[in-house]
Amino acid sequence: MLVDALIYLVAAVICVPIAQWLKLGAVLGYLIAGAIIGPWGLKLVEDVESIMHFSEFGVVLMLFVIGLELEPKRLIEMRRRVFGGGALQIGLTGLALGLACLAMGLDWKAALVAGVALALSSTAIAVATMSERNFLPTPTGQSGFAVLLFQDIAAIPLLAIIPLLGGAVVGATSGEAGWLPAVKAFGAIAAVIVVGLYLTRPLLRMVAATNLREVFTAFSLLLVIGIAQVMNMAGLSMGLGAFLAGVLLAGSEYRRALETDIEPFKGLLLGLFFISVGMAIDFGLLINQPLMVAALLSGFLVFKLATLWLTARIIGVTSKQRWLFAILLSQGGEFGFVVFAAGQVSGVLSKEWAALLTMTVALSMVTTPLLLLLHDWWGARNESRNAARHQADEVDEKEATVIVAGFGRFGQIVGRLLFANGVKAVVLDHDPDQIETLRKFGYKVFYGDATRLDLLHAAGAKEATLMINAIDDVEDSIKLTDIVRENFPNIKMVARARNITHYVALRKRGVELVERETFESALRTGRHALEVLGFDRFRARDMAMIFRRHNLRVTEAAIPLFDDDDRMVSAAKAGRDELEEQFAEDRQRFDSGHSSKGW
Repeated sequence: MLVDALIYLVAAVICVPIAQWLKLGAVLGYLIAGAIIGPWGLKLVEDVESIMHFSEFGVVLMLFVIGLELEPKRLIEMRRRVFGGGALQIGLTGLALGLACLAMGLDWKAALVAGVALALSSTAIAVATMSERNFLPTPTGQSGFAVLLFQDIAAIPLLAIIPLLGGAVVGATSGEAGWLPAVKAFGAIAAVIVVGLYLTRPLLRMVAATNLREVFTAFSLLLVIGIAQVMNMAGLSMGLGAFLAGVLLAGSEYRRALETDIEPFKGLLLGLFFISVGMAIDFGLLINQPLMVAALLSGFLVFKLATLWLTARIIGVTSKQRWLFAILLSQGGEFGFVVFAAGQVSGVLSKEWAALLTMTVALSMVTTPLLLLLHDWWGARNESRNAARHQADEVDEKEATVIVAGFGRFGQIVGRLLFANGVKAVVLDHDPDQIETLRKFGYKVFYGDATRLDLLHAAGAKEATLMINAIDDVEDSIKLTDIVRENFPNIKMVARARNITHYVALRKRGVELVERETFESALRTGRHALEVLGFDRFRARDMAMIFRRHNLRVTEAAIPLFDDDDRMVSAAKAGRDELEEQFAEDRQRFDSGHSSKGW
């Protein structure tokens, strides 16, 4: 056991960072690691099935953590996405893939099982990829998650009908076959709801009262694994039960503690699950029947991507996000391994077709990160091409005395303040979507790259009094500064600095008025923190102003030293000591002033 654990950890620690460095994503790194150490690689691990069953708890823990972020009210609000979008996706994709299986010679029972099973997606891969890209909180990410949630629900009746399609006897009597499984399922769900609503919080309170972190962690794992086992015994999805338990605890005061304790186990077990999928790829089948496997995989991806894109369009996913939605859910699901194994046992699927379909699902999991890389490359290429084709707008504000370059989250505030005070300004931005949105709100924003000299001439830079450099990209901001300084030396400039390096670069170019974008807001936050800690409001303001003056003076003094690391560090330490002495002297004056007045 220790040797196996060592092998998994070494494989993950080597392969995943390399995959991340190559921008392939962590999931593909785990899959490659599994293929290398598995039966068709170095043969360091042979028992793939047992490790896959164990690592499936990673998916269970992941769904529990997701449930903790969804309060019941929000879940109810998602019901249309879950049951509408999910049922639509299963119906469209299952029908298309089922008909394709019929055309390949499978009988209707095998085609039904294969079509619906292949319509399912991998919750582990899809959610992990969305989380990695911070895509899950977006509307499209939520639509994708809703479809995945319905797939978990749909997998239950699919598994239940396989023995019936194969002619197996489900129970001792027809009565058992009809109502006993349903009673067990509803009983398990009711048990999870009762435990989540009435028993868990008092138990958590008792465990937390021990002040033993390891006991709280143990109870967290016991809770998730226990609920998963109850659902498993009832023939339901373990992940669905864990998700439901998480939703019921979403409003609990222990939500963050549970999430923190579960997170490390979730990450490790999910990684182990992906490794086990990589080990499960049957390269022998790939070598013996390469054309068949290639045809199945390509056909599966084409049909599934097409139906997912159509689903995305029907449920209202924006046109720019539809292919991304389709790619994220394009792979086969881990539940497919279970379905195909059950289909083989019941006689619905032959051994050969079960192996081919299992291989198709495993390989499709590998294609998802690769398709995402292709999507990113194609998107960047199109953006570049569209930007090159898009002609700059004709600027008709010749009487404007101010040019605002960049009208994003920073530039908008500056521009709105100027407009509100009757100041005419030419606003330039190079994001067509942003411009279209702003124009709906009545802002007159012109498309164009502000670093282009011809556009600056058209915007009236030669006659303008002031340039507001609010460009987000540091390189473009500095490039604009150089162009303006060289071609329009009389125009004054107020610039936004992303960080201290950007600040120094602008100051070295002669820009006198430079504002670090987070400096003032951070300073106000510091003032509020002092007030909360008991400092007088006016006293907190004075201390913040002392810090502000000192920081600006020290930063200005450090500009000539910025390229010398040793001198910079020495100056920073001296500045810190000076600030502490200044605060100490100020406290003395403040205390003596209060005591002289009898305070």
